[in-house]
Amino acid sequence: MLRGWPVITYIKPSETLRWHDKIWRPHLRLLLKHLDDAFKPDDPFLGPLKSVAPWNFKVFAAWMLLVTSLSLSENFLVMFATYKFKQLRQPLNYIIVNLSLADFLVSLIGGTLSIVTNYRGYFFLGTWACVLEGFAVTFFGIVALWSLAILAFERFFVICRPWGNTRLRGKHATLGLLFVWAFSFICTIPPVLGWSSYTVSRIGTTCEPNWTPMIHMVIITFFITCFILPLGVIIVCYIFFWMQVSNTHGRLVNTRKPERQVSRMVVVMILAFMVAWTPYALFSIIVTIQPTIYLDPRLAAVPAFFAKTAAVYNPVIYVFMNKQVQCKTFSTLFDHPTVC
Repeated sequence: MLRGWPVITYIKPSETLRWHDKIWRPHLRLLLKHLDDAFKPDDPFLGPLKSVAPWNFKVFAAWMLLVTSLSLSENFLVMFATYKFKQLRQPLNYIIVNLSLADFLVSLIGGTLSIVTNYRGYFFLGTWACVLEGFAVTFFGIVALWSLAILAFERFFVICRPWGNTRLRGKHATLGLLFVWAFSFICTIPPVLGWSSYTVSRIGTTCEPNWTPMIHMVIITFFITCFILPLGVIIVCYIFFWMQVSNTHGRLVNTRKPERQVSRMVVVMILAFMVAWTPYALFSIIVTIQPTIYLDPRLAAVPAFFAKTAAVYNPVIYVFMNKQVQCKTFSTLFDHPTVC
C-alpha cells in the first residue's frame, strides 16, 4: 500500500444487499403493519371502533349509568310498596308489578353490561355476555310490551264488560302473565339455540338480534309476534273502549273516578312505551331492508339507548297518576304511615 493513497475496499454485491436489507426491512415491516391495521375490519370483541372517539363511549356509559340507576330504584320501590301494602294487591296491580319486574331485570342485566362495555369502549366480556345481553334486553322488552297489551285488555274488560258482570280476578291476571312470559320466551330463545343469533350492534358495545336479511323468516316472525301483534291488541281494545264510551254518551264520565284515573294512566304508559321503542323498531326495519346502508355508529346507537329509557317512565307514570299507589309509595319511601 502506498502512503497517501486512499484505501479502496471492495464490497461484494451480496453484502450490499444484506446491508440495505438490514436497514430497510424493519421500516417496511412497520409500514405494512400500519397498512394492515388501517384496512383490517374492527373486531368489537378485541378493541374499540377506530372511527369513534373514546369520549363518545364515556358519554354513552354515563347515560346508561343514569338510566339504569333510576330504573332499578324506581321499579324496586313499586314492587316493594305492592308487597308491603295488601291494598295494592289487585289484579290490575299484578300486571303493573309484572311490568316493573321486567323493567327491573332489563336494567339489571342489560343496563349493567352496557355501562361496563361502554366504559371500556368495546365488548370485552366476550360472546357469551353478548348473547346474554341480547337475549335479556329482547326478552324483557317483549314481556313489557305484552304486559301493556294485557293492561289494555283489562281496561277493555272493566269498562266495556263484554261478558256482563263477570269480574277480572287474580287467577285471570295470573294466567295472562304466565302467557306473557311463556310467549316471550318462545319468541326470543331461538337465536340462543342457533336459529338466527344475537350479535354486536354497530357501535360495538351493545348486543341485539341479528337483523341481516339472510334470515327474513325469523325477522318477519319476530316483528309480527313481538311488535305488531301486541300493538294490534292494544289498538283494538282501545277502539272498542272509545266506541263504548261514545255509544253510552260519555260513560267514562259516569264511571267511578278511580277507574277513569287508571284508564288514563294505562293510555299514558302505552304512549310512553311506544315513543321509546318505535324509533328502534323503525331503525331495525331499515337495516333489514337496506343492509348495505351506511350509518354513523354513534347515530345508529341512539335508538337503542333511547329505547332503554322506557324502563324509567313506567314507574313514574304509575305512581303519579294513581293516587292510592302514590300515597303508599311515598309512605314506603319516607317510612311515614299515612291514611290513603
